[in-house]
Amino acid sequence: MKYFVILGDGMADRPFAGLGGKTPLEVANHPTMDYIASRGVCGMAKTVPQGMPPGSDTANLSAMGYDPKIYYTGRSPLEAVSMGIALDLNDVTYRCNTVTLSDDENYEDCTMIDYSCDEITTAESTQIINDLNEVFKTETLNLYPGISYRHCLVLRDAKDGAKTTPPHDILEQKITDYLPKGQNSELLLAMMKRSRELLKDHPVNKSRIERGLHPVSSLWFWGEGRKPNLTAFEQKYGKKGAVVSAVDLIKGIGICAGLNSIDVEGATGNIDTNFPGKAQAAIDALLGGDDFVYVHMEAPDECGHRFEPENKVKAIELIDQQVLKPMMDALKAAGEDFSVLLMPDHPTPLEIRTHTADPVPFVIYRSNAETDNGPARYTEADAASTGLYVDEGYTLMSKLIEA
Repeated sequence: MKYFVILGDGMADRPFAGLGGKTPLEVANHPTMDYIASRGVCGMAKTVPQGMPPGSDTANLSAMGYDPKIYYTGRSPLEAVSMGIALDLNDVTYRCNTVTLSDDENYEDCTMIDYSCDEITTAESTQIINDLNEVFKTETLNLYPGISYRHCLVLRDAKDGAKTTPPHDILEQKITDYLPKGQNSELLLAMMKRSRELLKDHPVNKSRIERGLHPVSSLWFWGEGRKPNLTAFEQKYGKKGAVVSAVDLIKGIGICAGLNSIDVEGATGNIDTNFPGKAQAAIDALLGGDDFVYVHMEAPDECGHRFEPENKVKAIELIDQQVLKPMMDALKAAGEDFSVLLMPDHPTPLEIRTHTADPVPFVIYRSNAETDNGPARYTEADAASTGLYVDEGYTLMSKLIEA
């Protein structure tokens, strides 16, 4: 038996007026998802424990079978691990976004325009981070470039306790009430303000402005954490496996869980990602000896944040036709029985452009044990109509593998 997860990040939503009062899952044409929903076990699951923030970190930990209440130590160290940064238990890390702020005179009066600077290229952002690090670096402080707008700050042998806000949560809002507070906040805010001064005439920004793109006007720190200590997935569930994702956070969770992180050429974490390449990488892993693969697609989430209803619908359809269907077809052709868990990690409703902790629709389908009592479609309403509710989302992995 082979096992895999199809994780559409932020795929769930709420009824949206711009889509005729329907959710993207209700509008999208996804016959493969509908097939496994109608012939599998379908319901709703809560992936974000009460009182915890609805981030992709907590929600994906849950989807991967780890109780966030036990294992969560912050988002940024998971990304740091994926980036190959060696961390000690006394180190503190922060996610560092390259963001676009409004051009107000006082930093505190600025508005968050863009949390990704128009999905800045990795080459451009790497140059910016390296240049800023020449100014900021000390024996105990270092900036590390990542992918696109996602980077990392490491404070060696430091205290934690800062209160920060994800920039995608405050789009088109003034940043005044969301600046760092608590431990290390003076350092973080000073770096953010100084970065704005240093970046005003940066050659990368001059080029981007000439091309009509958002410039990098500041660094933004959030997602404080320390190195996590996850029980190995193989030890916990008895299956050897891999993770396929374009996002450092998901790669980091997988690496910390002892899963092999597979890089896919052309994987971007957005609507232009290499969906067929991700599917093929997962197929190769499963037919090459792995028992389990976690296939993560970031595109629906990004489309929700960026308020792109049509693209969110399209992303769901692409996942259905270019990832889920080819994987099922390949395993059937190879004579392999398989079980699949289809789910989002959390909703990213178009109406608010950020995450919520609402329950998400899930399907567990087994190729050798089809049922005939599932809902007609894979949507939030159809999943809820079954009456099946899993209060602790991290237990879905046990239901997938142990049943």
